[in-house]
Amino acid sequence: MSSNNDNVTRRTVLKAGAGGALATILTQDNSMATETITEQPDVYKSLGIRPIINAAGSITTLGGSLMPPEVLSAWTAAAQCFVNLTELQDRVGEKIAKRLGVEAALVTTGAAGGILVGTSAAVTLRDRRLIGRLPLPPKMDLQVIRQTSHRECYDHQVKACGVRLVDVDTRDDLDRAINKRTVMMFSYDVHEGESKIPQREWIEVARRHNIPTLMDAAADTPPLEVLWKYNRMGYDIVVFSGGKAIRGPQDAGLLLGRKDLIEAGKLNTAPRCGNIGRGMKISKEDMVAMWAAVERFADLDHEAEQHEWVKRIARIEKAMASIPTVETKRIVPPIANHVPHLLILWDEQRVRITPQQVKKQLADGEPSVATARVHGTGDQGFLISVFMLKPNEDAIVAARLQQVFKQASV
Repeated sequence: MSSNNDNVTRRTVLKAGAGGALATILTQDNSMATETITEQPDVYKSLGIRPIINAAGSITTLGGSLMPPEVLSAWTAAAQCFVNLTELQDRVGEKIAKRLGVEAALVTTGAAGGILVGTSAAVTLRDRRLIGRLPLPPKMDLQVIRQTSHRECYDHQVKACGVRLVDVDTRDDLDRAINKRTVMMFSYDVHEGESKIPQREWIEVARRHNIPTLMDAAADTPPLEVLWKYNRMGYDIVVFSGGKAIRGPQDAGLLLGRKDLIEAGKLNTAPRCGNIGRGMKISKEDMVAMWAAVERFADLDHEAEQHEWVKRIARIEKAMASIPTVETKRIVPPIANHVPHLLILWDEQRVRITPQQVKKQLADGEPSVATARVHGTGDQGFLISVFMLKPNEDAIVAARLQQVFKQASV
């Protein structure tokens, strides 16, 4: 691009609103953005990897979600010039925080990266000398409290800072666990239904003892309002995946909440050096694309999107209607992946196939269709997610399901 276009890119992307900035860029050099976005369909075939139809949802191992054109355009525009990353980190955070109505925001390396950065912020908030010492040695015995029912593989991001996780089950356990070495209270929103200590009580105890709270709400969007709901409820910092339903880059996420903790988090991550998060680098492209994704998500007609998902489910239901004993049920998980799903149930004496066999046949067929079970949907029947399908892929999924079940019918 010419130097004039470089200046326009910098000026429009970093100072204007995401939608207006991208419109200006694409008007001036539409060929660049279009070429970048469209010249990719054969890249996986050249590697010998089959593309997958995603009827599983926003699953990390499948690539999260697909960035829509305006987010891809933002990513491309941001790649056209150099900027000061620390300044960009601040400005993008300010834009996102203002749009969502939260105190402060930081783009992180996914929700998992946000957990590590958030934990390091809580550990070093009152003593910056600890920044260069993370992970802390066991003899310091700084502690993070969580409920036993909230154990997850992502706990490793907390423990990576050198703190000890302390499990509690009841309110009495919590009161006894808090001491002068407690640096944070941690929870996963997806496990709220299994908690013996409800969220408002958890927050009240933390506030009384002046202990920062961090909550993982990685897959809780939609609805849109969860992006500020938990901060307003009283959680100090909350992490979200950027590459799920928000549809930003898969390796991006959001840490939202108290300004002093967000500022402490910045000191513990890239582009600064000598800290535990130096390797968790967010590129200029990902920062800008994440900002564009938030703007898009905030402006989205969510009611129309829900209507489209229901139409996809109806098409699959219609294809399954002729299969003996097959019943379908529309369900919406209560917290994470809170979007319409289709549950398929059948009599395995009449349709001789198990859910595991259905999954394998869909995955092994052509085209390959990936499926998965998500939290809060139980273990009965077979689950189909439609919100990550591309246009018209619901027809392909319907036909493949119909074929698999007809072949198994007695």
